[in-house]
Amino acid sequence: MNSYRISGATGDWEVVIGLEVHAQIRTAAKLFSSAATEFGAEPNTQVSLVDAAMPGMLPVPNRECIWQAVRTGMAIDAQINAWSRFDRKNYFYADLPQGYQISQLFHPLVGAGHLDIVLDEKDPENSTRRIGVERIHVEQDAGKLMHDQHPTMSYVDLNRSGVALMEIVSMPDMRSPAEAGAYVRKLRTILRYVGSCDGNMEEGSMRADVNVSVRKAGEPFGTRTETKNVNSVRFVMQTIEHEANRQVALIEDGGTVVQETRLFDPDSGTTRSMRSKEDAQDYRYFPDPDLLPLELDEAFLADARASLPELPDAKRRRYEQELGVPPYNAAVLTAEVEIAIWFEQLLQQTADQQAKPQAEVARQASNWLMSELFGALNRIGRSLGDSPVSPASAAQLLALVGDGTISGSIAKQVLERMLETGDSAGTIVEREGLRQESDTGAIEAAADAVIAENQDKVEAYRGGKDRLFGFFVGQTMKAMQGKANPQVVNDVLKQKLD
Repeated sequence: MNSYRISGATGDWEVVIGLEVHAQIRTAAKLFSSAATEFGAEPNTQVSLVDAAMPGMLPVPNRECIWQAVRTGMAIDAQINAWSRFDRKNYFYADLPQGYQISQLFHPLVGAGHLDIVLDEKDPENSTRRIGVERIHVEQDAGKLMHDQHPTMSYVDLNRSGVALMEIVSMPDMRSPAEAGAYVRKLRTILRYVGSCDGNMEEGSMRADVNVSVRKAGEPFGTRTETKNVNSVRFVMQTIEHEANRQVALIEDGGTVVQETRLFDPDSGTTRSMRSKEDAQDYRYFPDPDLLPLELDEAFLADARASLPELPDAKRRRYEQELGVPPYNAAVLTAEVEIAIWFEQLLQQTADQQAKPQAEVARQASNWLMSELFGALNRIGRSLGDSPVSPASAAQLLALVGDGTISGSIAKQVLERMLETGDSAGTIVEREGLRQESDTGAIEAAADAVIAENQDKVEAYRGGKDRLFGFFVGQTMKAMQGKANPQVVNDVLKQKLD
């Protein structure tokens, strides 16, 4: 049951949300030309004659772009249309040299599919929702207007003109900012697993048009607005929050929501009107006469499906069911493809160094990664991608704990040294003399000294205060500078105190 509502003077309002996500296809060339797509290049240095719409230039589809869009559709269980067609979307704007955009309105490459999102990773069974995807169509991007380069004129950068985009259109199935945020995060994860888009929202390679309307529960959909080019998950959620409240206040004051295009201002967290929303007929769509329909044969489709990696939901199930990784850990470890790759390299390296059951290794490795390495990296402001600790060196550290060479507490110190110096765990342990002491004689001597200094606590322990046992363990470990084998310490103290 959805609990997100906007409270108004006339009662509670429900929010209806749909997202149109534009994802830049990860290729070295544009959709219809061989021009480069590298981010950050000098303005107008990646523009072919096709992109600039010079007379007589004909577009030629980039096979890799079609391949990646098909693979993306397959990853969300969508219908793949073996026959599709390009259309011209006609409008005039200074950053659109052709005077039209090549898109796919009537016959998209990918049809209906879905995404399953989880709103609470600690309770996935009761918080999973399925969001429908209406379609994925392929289209070319426009250029970029630059208004801050001259006091009286705007400049045009056509580097993005013709860049291949997938427009991923959801159904209006989301009912809260949290659901929309989870949808964008899940979609980004899938795109990065597939490799069809890098998902970098800050650079504009993934951005969302946010459609929002409000209604009383059970009533027909209200009039929606579309907020363009929102480039972060947080901003998507802020857009929905602001726009829903704005529409409710407007309606309850006797006004009418106008179907329009709006812009989000990240500084104020508000939206503002940009222009009235055009309908399809305003763009005068018609089939592009320069492009034949796309016809995909069975071999192409079979190869595309066979090329897909293990996707995040399947990987998560495998971690939980086959490896015994706790559900929350599995969710975090599969949320980003880089983390999953790192974890699996750690598993392989750990299995090579420890003769233990795979499930035991997986639980140990996942718990260490979640509780120790992530925390340590966060403290020094680094991510797993630029961690000084590699999977191989992490596996060596875990192996030293597993065979009793060092204790768990010493392992924390060793990890800090690894992050500071980049040295291996073995090197640090030997250089700093951190090997765990399992010599019973040395531990017994330390325990005897602790017991002799705390006779009052010995009497209290023997009188029934069992919790004092931890005190003796701690004092003995302190006397051994943390290097004593905890199990040996426990055994020795049990013998002496009981």
